[in-house]
Amino acid sequence: MKNTIFRQRALIAGAVALATITTISSFTKRNFPKPADDLEGTISISGAFALYPITVKWADEFKKIHPNVKFNISAGGAGKGITDALSGLVDIGLASRDIDPAEVKKGAYTIYVTKDAVLPTFNTANPDAAALLAKGVKRDQFLNIFVTGNIKNWNQVAGKVSVPIHVYNRSDAAGAGETWAKYFGKKQEDLLGVGVYGDPGLAQAVKKDVTGIGYNNIAYLYDLKTRKQVAGVHALPIDVNGNGKIDADENFYDTVDQLTDAIAAGKYPSPPARNLGFLFKGKPKKKELIEFVKFVLTTGQKDVDENGYIALSKAKIQEELKKVN
Repeated sequence: MKNTIFRQRALIAGAVALATITTISSFTKRNFPKPADDLEGTISISGAFALYPITVKWADEFKKIHPNVKFNISAGGAGKGITDALSGLVDIGLASRDIDPAEVKKGAYTIYVTKDAVLPTFNTANPDAAALLAKGVKRDQFLNIFVTGNIKNWNQVAGKVSVPIHVYNRSDAAGAGETWAKYFGKKQEDLLGVGVYGDPGLAQAVKKDVTGIGYNNIAYLYDLKTRKQVAGVHALPIDVNGNGKIDADENFYDTVDQLTDAIAAGKYPSPPARNLGFLFKGKPKKKELIEFVKFVLTTGQKDVDENGYIALSKAKIQEELKKVN
């Protein structure tokens, strides 16, 4: 009899406890909404191949903090990204070139987020490779390869073997093409060469052609795990001081870390070193966009070095943050 009464009391106590827990749970759901910083929404991005890899990394890291924010990111060249942003097709255009006055009149609003550089490239199986790496190529020589066409053979540059130079260029409206042309005071349309779409495509074209020459952004020339240049296509050193050889302070291409340090120190010419930015149509107003930009300019800067980019200075970061405040 006592056991029966005990079991009945236990069942009643359990029912009361379950009801209490259910009531508390319901109360919690009704009275404790999601935190105010739990952002929601979708951020659409397109544009420069140069900015694409680090932007994907930033988006992945941002989602760890704000899992309800979704990203649609595509690379298609700076020209496409800028056009997409100004036409309202995307929230952010990835810009790897200067913004022209006509784009500013259409509402272009740029916030710079990191730095990198465009590098001239050549095939490492080139019969003149050893001489080219030792002597480098002067700015005027690059001009006569890519713009005037007056230099057509590698033995006119630094080599001893007579082999033709096959020039490759970007076929899409590219920040890399515009920046490389700006090194000569020109526009992308002034550059000679066989047109190839995209940064990866241009690297592959040079890699497949023993006598090829082109240009690429840093992210497509270095293996970020080994920190070394990828096989087959390498940076073609610039003889910055024009003395006919690559001096010790010009020899910084072996690893991505040496290169980015040299760019940060101003040892590599600018252009083709340049700032990279997020372009909006007007000042961003959506909360998720503002918070993403703030993340990129603060916490996100820790991802810059390891991914082959150059962090902005503290002063530059503060300047850019004011654009979203």
